[in-house]
This record gives sequence, C-alpha cells and structure tokens, in this order.
Amino acid sequence: MTQLEFQLLETVILVALSLLIKLLATKSVNRFLAHFDFDLKRKRITVRIINLFLWIFIAIVLAGIWNINKEGLVVFITSIITVMGVAFFAQWSILSNITASLILFFNHPMKIGETIHILDKEYDIEGELVDISFFFMYIKTKENHLVTIPTSVVLAKTIVRK
Repeated sequence: MTQLEFQLLETVILVALSLLIKLLATKSVNRFLAHFDFDLKRKRITVRIINLFLWIFIAIVLAGIWNINKEGLVVFITSIITVMGVAFFAQWSILSNITASLILFFNHPMKIGETIHILDKEYDIEGELVDISFFFMYIKTKENHLVTIPTSVVLAKTIVRK
C-alpha cells in the first residue's frame, strides 16, 4: 500500500468516525434535553458547539494525516486569530461571550420563546427571546424590532421573566 493510499484510507476512516460521533452526540443531546425537559430550540446551540469541536478535531487530525507543514499552518492560524482578536477586542472578549452563552443556555431559567425584560440604567429592553448564539442574544420587541445584545453584557444585567 502506497503512502497516498494509506492517507486516503485514514481520511475515509476519520470521516466515518466523525459522522458516527456526530450521530451519537446528537442522539445524546436529544435524550438529555428530553430527560431534563429543556426547550427543543436549545438543541441547536448544543449541536453547534459539538460541531465546532468536531471540526477542530477533524482539522487537527487531517493536518497530521496529510503531513501539512505545521510551522506554516501555525503562522497562518496565529495570524487569523490575531486579526480576529484585534477586531473584536475593542467591543468584547470572544471567550467571555462564548462562556456567557453557555451559562445562559444551561443555567439560566429563561427559555427561548419567553418574554423577558432586561433592566439597564440607560435602555431597558423587553421582548420575546428569539435565540441565543455564541456571541449574541436576539430579542424581538413589541415594535417588531430585532435587538441583538452581546451575551456577556446580558449575563451582567438583571433579567425579569414575564
């Protein structure tokens, strides 16, 4: 078996294992959400998180399988992360928003579809909670405006469920 054939075989095995892991993880998430009576809309965020980690894992393993120049790859990834960090650092920390979205998702009693009121000194917001993503919480107001708020900001505010 040539090296190319071996690499192709390893890639096919990796793809098959990744699909199996994704299927098992999705079933586990569905079982978990059903057992603890979570809103089914929360499944979307959990599946996104699982997919993110799975893609990172696949990229790392593929780089090893295909003997990609790791020094060049590290420089490329570091450059992209630096540019993203500089772009986002002025507004918020990416890591704090992801962490805040996980905290809001799993530990806060509010559910997607509920009417909430976020108390703020300058601008109170009241409306239906539409979605919680990695970085933002989306609220539809009575005036039918879609308000996006960084999750790290929401975590620091008082939230009243209506």
